[in-house]
Amino acid sequence: MAKPLPPGPRVQPPRLMPRSLPPRDVDVVVVGAGPCGLAAAIAIQQAGHSVRVYDRGCLVAGIASYPIDMAFFSSADRISIGGVPFAVPGPKPTRREALAYYRLVARHHDVAVRQFEAVEHLERLDDWAWRVHSVPQDGRPRAIDCAAVVVATGYFGRPNRLGVPGEELPHVTHRFIEGHVGWDNDVVVVGGGNSAVDAALELWRAGARVTMVHFGDGIDENVKPWVKPEILGRLKRNDIRARFDTRIVRIHPTHVDLDDGGPSVRAVQVYLMTGYQPESSLLEQAGVGIDRDTGVPDHDPRTLESTIPGLFMAGVIASGYAANRTFIETGRFHGDLIAARIAEVLSEVPERRFRRA
Repeated sequence: MAKPLPPGPRVQPPRLMPRSLPPRDVDVVVVGAGPCGLAAAIAIQQAGHSVRVYDRGCLVAGIASYPIDMAFFSSADRISIGGVPFAVPGPKPTRREALAYYRLVARHHDVAVRQFEAVEHLERLDDWAWRVHSVPQDGRPRAIDCAAVVVATGYFGRPNRLGVPGEELPHVTHRFIEGHVGWDNDVVVVGGGNSAVDAALELWRAGARVTMVHFGDGIDENVKPWVKPEILGRLKRNDIRARFDTRIVRIHPTHVDLDDGGPSVRAVQVYLMTGYQPESSLLEQAGVGIDRDTGVPDHDPRTLESTIPGLFMAGVIASGYAANRTFIETGRFHGDLIAARIAEVLSEVPERRFRRA
């Protein structure tokens, strides 16, 4: 049963059903093979429609990019999808366990996933008629026609940048994988949330000399409760140094300059754990309006359909800049709403025609 969504943009009025649809290669294309994209694909398949999923990376690439030893905030049952149980030995699933689980789910439901094939453009042919342009690893462009598209491009599309000189230097990154590379090095971690705290602790455990830089007056309130005591203890003992109420103004190859009037901080690695904005470029290219203040694409929260017929969104992208409003545990139900709307439309079309088998 789909859970109710938080309030969204204005509700769109009901649309007329198309009298017929042109021939198509597949009923629905899902862009993004993360947990919410997979959940949507499974729900649409279970409603009796054919689906193909595309991702510019691997299956659940966002989770694959998490720190190697990361444990989820949510329990396993709350990030399960497709009716497949997710059992783990500990209280919280780990990154490794989640990757194995989502591989199992994709195989169990026989979801057609095109990994490492980037969708570059959505071409609208008519109401409920789309041509999806993609580029696989061989670099030769391809196109596929479908009735509907679901954009589920996730959270890691656009990092929040500092906008300071040196941000593009090779030792600066918005991703943290593991602490080993920081051994016996001076490292700066920017941010005060869960990602920054996890990175700082892992780097310190691996033998890095870590300094946290954060514009807030301390670590964020929402830091995981089982992690907060350790980071507070390390900060108190100066195992991990911190410059709070401070921003970076320039990044150099060997150090960073800060705006607090204090000395520069040595750093041969800089981790900008400043969060991301959802990747909404495909929706924008297709003509979907994006609220300037909230970043929320114009859509009907009852169905997740955008203002353009047959174009949907699933997962965190529907929350705009408030990315913490949608997690796997809530976004996994978006597929049920989308599948219901697609079934409503396609059931009204008298013929179900495909260009090829």
